[in-house]
Amino acid sequence: MDMYSSLQVLVSGIVSGLILFQSAFVAPTVFTTLSTENRAPFLRSVFPKLFKAVMILGFVFLIITFIKTSESMLIYLVGTFTFLSGFICNSIIPATNRARDEGHEKMFSFLHRLSVVLTVSTLLLNLSWIFI
Repeated sequence: MDMYSSLQVLVSGIVSGLILFQSAFVAPTVFTTLSTENRAPFLRSVFPKLFKAVMILGFVFLIITFIKTSESMLIYLVGTFTFLSGFICNSIIPATNRARDEGHEKMFSFLHRLSVVLTVSTLLLNLSWIFI
């Protein structure tokens, strides 16, 4: 494995680790230890950071891929999807928060589900591309 491939694996590992840590440790801890009025401010602070980090790492992955000039379209897809999913999830945060604050449960549910599906898809793609 060359240096660029190793860097791609490292970036995918960091993306996967961030998402898993957020899902397995941070979110459950927030809901079991923080009071209801403290949950929203904390989550509204943490999730933008997660999505921005995923977006930046997706961009780094793409830069490495373009430098390496990979022949596999899958590699370009991994970087592009990771970048775009982070961008979309970060972009819908204000609308998601507004829907929650204004009691628009259907809209909140849709936007929240969208961010979850994109995040889980990003996780699975970053965990599996190496084996394909």
